[in-house]
Amino acid sequence: MAVHETPGRHTGFHLPSRHRAGTARRADETTTDSTATATRARVLAGLRIVTGFVFLWAFLDKTFGWGYATASGKGWADGGSPTKGFLSGVAAGPMESTFHSWAGAGWANWLFMLGLLGVGLALVSGIALRLAAVAGTALMAFMWIAEWPPAKALSDGTPSMSSNPVVDYHVLYAAVLIALAVTSAGTTWGLGRAWARLPVVSDHAWLR
Repeated sequence: MAVHETPGRHTGFHLPSRHRAGTARRADETTTDSTATATRARVLAGLRIVTGFVFLWAFLDKTFGWGYATASGKGWADGGSPTKGFLSGVAAGPMESTFHSWAGAGWANWLFMLGLLGVGLALVSGIALRLAAVAGTALMAFMWIAEWPPAKALSDGTPSMSSNPVVDYHVLYAAVLIALAVTSAGTTWGLGRAWARLPVVSDHAWLR
């Protein structure tokens, strides 16, 4: 009995072609890169939202006196000053006397509170992150100067208890704000993409 091989039909084990292997490898790399990009976007979006909540919480507590940093009945809405306690307590640094003169001033209260509210809303919603980064960094810079971490002792001679003379939480917050702005972190879990399509925003990149 003879066995005839059918023309055009090949049997047996075949090694995968280099072309197919290369294509599959590139597809896997593309999928991996896409997954990593999406993960980074979600991580930045989460960081954006929680950072925004820090600013919003500070605004709300100082406005309504929820009994945390601001005692009940001492909120801005109750007639209290959100800047008087902090600025009048400045006890070190080159602007000590200047901050004392600003403490409790109406314009200082409004600028401080609008800064907290504006930065908080921008971060949570994912819009105007560049403006939020500029405003938030300026706010953090003034607060850094007010606390003056480089000082080892306060003006009355007591230890300042500064844990780092250069980088403290104000610098960290400013760095986070800048990072969120330059990475367009508002496009994921936010309104950043829709905001960027507005005519006035598309014509003025600094509004993004």
